[in-house]
Amino acid sequence: MIRSMTGFGHGEVSNDKNQKVTVEMKSVNHRYCDISLKLPKKLAMFEANIRNIMKEYASRGKIDIYVSYEDLSETAVSLHYNQAMAAEYMQVFKKMQEDFGIETKITAEALAKYPEVVTLEEVQQDEEVWWELLEAALRQAAEKFVETRTIEGANLKKDLLGKLDQMAADVAFIERRSPQIIAEYRAKLEEKVKEFLEDSAIEENRIAAEVTLYADKIAVDEEIVRLQSHISSMTDVLESDESIGRKLDFMAQEMNREANTILSKSSDVDLADHAIELKTNVEKVREQIQNIE
Repeated sequence: MIRSMTGFGHGEVSNDKNQKVTVEMKSVNHRYCDISLKLPKKLAMFEANIRNIMKEYASRGKIDIYVSYEDLSETAVSLHYNQAMAAEYMQVFKKMQEDFGIETKITAEALAKYPEVVTLEEVQQDEEVWWELLEAALRQAAEKFVETRTIEGANLKKDLLGKLDQMAADVAFIERRSPQIIAEYRAKLEEKVKEFLEDSAIEENRIAAEVTLYADKIAVDEEIVRLQSHISSMTDVLESDESIGRKLDFMAQEMNREANTILSKSSDVDLADHAIELKTNVEKVREQIQNIE
């Protein structure tokens, strides 16, 4: 089943220690797989792991991934007593007492209020705990991400198959109409020659030569065969389960070339109308294909 390159996913996983990791991702079309990560410093060490996992879920697209965390566990922070800093403060107070002959009464509670004596420090957690949460949230988001891409891909496939049917109908009309144009040209040519020559004999060879030149000028047999082949091939490719975006893009370029050639050779109003419609649908197909992975 084909997948769009447009998608969104959200994952959130927590444990019994009040620790939680949230992952959100979104993507748009891109020629290659371009992953942009926004990670908190605490989880930056897992960047390579995240990129490796995402390769399992996407092969193309510009993917933005946002990761955040909450840590409300009792062991998240701890008080740190800096004895060396407290000792320096006490030495300074003692020196001030000696220099100025003043009495200083410093309590432990007062000393703790001075900068850097007592600080809050984040307790280093086990990396395995955070990776377990992050991986679970990442895969949860990635699965929803793939799901939205698949749904959008199904809609794209339906639209593309409809346009291919329209293109096939236009090509069939052009194939039927082309011989009729030549026959009509021959009939008009003979009529004009009769009017010009009146009772004189008409040289059949000259008429046949002129018709042959005209037929060669407007001939689109090769273009019709190639377009029919491309339409059939693209229909088959759309049923494939592999990544097909680049293959379809190449085929659409070839179809556009053939449609342009047919349009440039069109000398009949009805044929030109269908050629224009054909080219318009080819352009729409090319635009839609840009969103397929």
